[in-house]
Amino acid sequence: MSLSLQQELFQQLQSLRLIDPHTHINPHQPASRCLADILGYHYYTELAHSSGLPKDQIEAPGLDPREKVRRLVPWLATIENTAQYSWLLEMCREFFGFQEERISVDNWESLYESSRARMAQPDWEQQVLNTSGLDQVYLTNDFDDSLEGFDRQFYVPCLRTDDLVFHLQRASVRERLAKATGATPGTAAALKAAIGHLFQYFTARNARACAISLPPDFTPQPVSDAVADPLVARVFSGAELTADELVTLSQFVFWSLAEFCDQFRLPFDLMIGVNRRVYEQGVFQGQDLFDSRVSLIQYRILLNAFPRVIFPISVLAETSNQELVSYAWIFPNVVTSGHWWYSNIPVFIERDTRARLQAVPATKQIGYYSDMYKLEFALPKFAMYRRILARVLADDFVIGRRWSVERALDLGKQVLRGNVETIFGGIASR
Repeated sequence: MSLSLQQELFQQLQSLRLIDPHTHINPHQPASRCLADILGYHYYTELAHSSGLPKDQIEAPGLDPREKVRRLVPWLATIENTAQYSWLLEMCREFFGFQEERISVDNWESLYESSRARMAQPDWEQQVLNTSGLDQVYLTNDFDDSLEGFDRQFYVPCLRTDDLVFHLQRASVRERLAKATGATPGTAAALKAAIGHLFQYFTARNARACAISLPPDFTPQPVSDAVADPLVARVFSGAELTADELVTLSQFVFWSLAEFCDQFRLPFDLMIGVNRRVYEQGVFQGQDLFDSRVSLIQYRILLNAFPRVIFPISVLAETSNQELVSYAWIFPNVVTSGHWWYSNIPVFIERDTRARLQAVPATKQIGYYSDMYKLEFALPKFAMYRRILARVLADDFVIGRRWSVERALDLGKQVLRGNVETIFGGIASR
């Protein structure tokens, strides 16, 4: 009964059209142009590198896309056991009509040619969206993005703020801020005003959230203008700050962002726990990891200070998920959000999903986001989550609690889509 029930639930969930609330899509080139755009995704390059393919073979300057695929394909045999490989195979079957059991040195060239021909079709982007069942895609936009030249009702902007919080000591970041706002702040108040300008600009162009990724040791807390003034003046004059001063400046900027999220009624997406450049010789985007030092207790002052701001929170470790579940259980403004990065593996997704559905109010869960860089990845990633969600709904709710199939489906639809609309403010038809 369980397998047939899971299949019934999966088919119903699979027919649901979705909003993807967190991606890294470039709206000017959202779909792939060739197989290299797909295999160039960091999951494949870092796994191939981990298996033994030298970094300089992956990232050689001026590397032809076809040659890049040729170099990566032999290493796919080492990762056929992984979830990431299953995404690749599902994409190739669904989008390109690939029928073989594996992608190998014997068949990749025909796959390359057939996929390139499909991707060259003028309506390829729309084909992918229709097949994937996407009604809306949320972006991750640099703070100085012009947000011009694309459909902002469909590709929804999000203000990404990592550089503002952690990299103001870089001259290039300060120059970008000056160009985006027309301001070169010399005081804390002036820096706040510049940040406020960004919020006005983004929200006027349909931005639905502010977002940031955070290291394990960051602790948000308020910093007064009086304390921040000399730090702002010095950093914008090009002076070097000490490590402790940079932390204080980061806290000031972060707290200012939270204040503007409160003022502009924007959710503040927090992706907590990533250490940058742990593996310094890793491939592009294959250098960052997590550790167990992170705790949401570091965010208690923030969560208490901004009760009107919704904080969708993503974490990297399974132990962090238990803590996140508890915070969403207690705090009205904490929402569990997706399965981020190293947690985006079926075994972790299933455990985390069970915990969230068993403990967190149904209205406070964003079931999944793709985190994709190219549109083709939405289909296999969401299919993976929907299969897991169907299994959890079948075992824990229909069988375990004797819910009707319809009632279980309503719960699944709420965490897959309904809460995204509620938390981020609705949807416009395309």
